[in-house]
Amino acid sequence: MKPESVDVAVVGAGPAGMSAAIAAAEAGARVVLLDEQAGAGGQIYRAITSAEHPHAARRLEVLGSDYAAGRPLAQALAASSATHETGVAVWEVTRDRQVHGLQHGRVRTWQAERVILATGAMERPVPIPGWTLPGVMTAGAAQILLKAEQAVPRGPVVLAGCGPLLYLLGWQYLRAGVKISAVVDTTDFADYRRATAHAGAALRGWRVLAKGLKLLATLRSAGVPFFSGASDLAVEGTEHAEALRFTARGHTQRIAADLVLLHQGVVPNTQISWSLRAEHRWDDAQLCWTPQTDAWGELNVPGFFIAGDGGGISGALSAACQGTLAGLAIVHQLGRLDEAERDRRAAPVRAELAVQRAVRPFIDALYRPKLRVPADDVVVCRCEEVTAGQIREFVALGCTGPNQAKSFGRCGMGPCQGRQCGLTVTEVIAQARGVAPAEVGYFRIRPPIKPITLGELARETP
Repeated sequence: MKPESVDVAVVGAGPAGMSAAIAAAEAGARVVLLDEQAGAGGQIYRAITSAEHPHAARRLEVLGSDYAAGRPLAQALAASSATHETGVAVWEVTRDRQVHGLQHGRVRTWQAERVILATGAMERPVPIPGWTLPGVMTAGAAQILLKAEQAVPRGPVVLAGCGPLLYLLGWQYLRAGVKISAVVDTTDFADYRRATAHAGAALRGWRVLAKGLKLLATLRSAGVPFFSGASDLAVEGTEHAEALRFTARGHTQRIAADLVLLHQGVVPNTQISWSLRAEHRWDDAQLCWTPQTDAWGELNVPGFFIAGDGGGISGALSAACQGTLAGLAIVHQLGRLDEAERDRRAAPVRAELAVQRAVRPFIDALYRPKLRVPADDVVVCRCEEVTAGQIREFVALGCTGPNQAKSFGRCGMGPCQGRQCGLTVTEVIAQARGVAPAEVGYFRIRPPIKPITLGELARETP
């Protein structure tokens, strides 16, 4: 099957991907934007284009102005010359810039001059006792249900962990009429003290700080019980979640709940950049792996760019800026924009990006995730049911990193391909060996990045 030739292939239609596609298309490049969803928006603006949906107005009312801000961007994409291919699961990207995708059961291939990976973020795992029980979800998954289908819990819910999304989802749930039994926050006094070192720079992004304070104030004024400095979190239950147990204010607390939503931030989705063997580094501030790029987002693999949270978490507005910069860099490389014009267009974008990034060190310090390295009896790899204790036993037998852990106990070899366990495996091994996570490394990611059957794969061959 002959590949379809394009100048630029963009993977992911969130704010970074949309902005990149718009910028490149405006300069006359042939652009294809590939995404799994039925409409543009990514996770942050999921279903923003569904104006015909019977609950569209109510969705905007519940989700608020930050969500509605994605609509002009999606409209600009629709008005551009970029081709937006929906329902495409990209299962392989090769170093010669071929992008392989599965669209409605049909395998398609695009040959690009340049590739922009705008794959966004995924939620960090929260491996605590009971996290695999029915009735335990991530806050991000719950928000996806709210955005896509206006689906909300029938009964009370407990939000637990740390990070702005907990407060945002709580605020949205209140607007949707959902009862919140409690917000259990692991952020403590030490976190606030550490964050104060970045307070001066964070004032440049004061609008973000003001939004966070507003969300907290709304939750408190609604009478939602709020526990800060929580530790030792565990979900109780046998067949399903029955309660959340934790320590706060010097006492053991127990809140009955059949739905517990966990969250402790998001991390870059780096599956494709790892599969390309691009350079990555361990980010001690965000406690995750991030691909290494230049100021325009280009990887050390020629012709590949990263834009948005896939290159480091900094938020939707920042992601849009990065997408525009990557698009401008590419059309300059392709000879469609001279250097002076590229830099002229990039200057205000870089200024806005600096403002958006100013608050990030403060947020990273304040909401530093604590529930990362679990006790021996806690499952780490959900696909293969490997516990933290088993991984520590592997280390005692000579296992030095995540790839060796696959041989010892199939850890990371399930359907999620290490997405849910990768960071935890790195940190568990690092702790057991007494070394830094950077020395331990990460899983060696290979295609297919997304599931594809042998029959579908065979149909790609001429």
